[in-house]
Amino acid sequence: MSSLEYNFTNAWFNETENTGVWDSLFAQLKPTRVLEIGCFEGRSTSYLIEKLASCRDIEVHCVDTWERGEDVYAPNGLIEHEWTAVEERFHYNIKVAQSKVSHVAQVIIHKSFSDRALPKLLAEGKAGYFDFIYIDGSHQASDVLCDAVLSFRLLRGGGIIGFDDYLWQEPLPYGTDPLRCPKLAIDAFTNIYARKTRIMLAPLYRLYVQKLTD
Repeated sequence: MSSLEYNFTNAWFNETENTGVWDSLFAQLKPTRVLEIGCFEGRSTSYLIEKLASCRDIEVHCVDTWERGEDVYAPNGLIEHEWTAVEERFHYNIKVAQSKVSHVAQVIIHKSFSDRALPKLLAEGKAGYFDFIYIDGSHQASDVLCDAVLSFRLLRGGGIIGFDDYLWQEPLPYGTDPLRCPKLAIDAFTNIYARKTRIMLAPLYRLYVQKLTD
């Protein structure tokens, strides 16, 4: 196994909060095909690789633009040339994760906006393909709703969608704008798809939904 060390500059994927829940979900789900929307430096991607590919071969699809986004949360004040460094760290960290596992961890990168990448996956015949989908891209309500609806089509029956930052609010000078927060979109999705899904867990700022039927 490799002795290389990861290069992360943030802790947005908090292992104390995330991994206990993910470990429990994965023990039941045993996912081999994963889709991640919003990857940044690859911290959560690396965890997925280390956790899952220690037991079996896996396939991970990563969707991100590695460019400045609309909401404050996504860019976090980063200027354009710093995003190049973020993308480079992502590729480095993925290689580190792959070097630490005993099974094949195939990583397919879709450098694109999710509203382009997800329909392309559907057009390629990947409806009902993924076991686990993690949505942590744009935090604009309209974008989150688009990601949720398309992800539902890509998810297999019994699979799970995880939403990050369910209760997150963008700090704005004029107060909270619900259209610039994920919650409105996630609530709309869970209500519209109430007969086709069930809410499994809602720990702190995250929410996990299982697909019951198409």
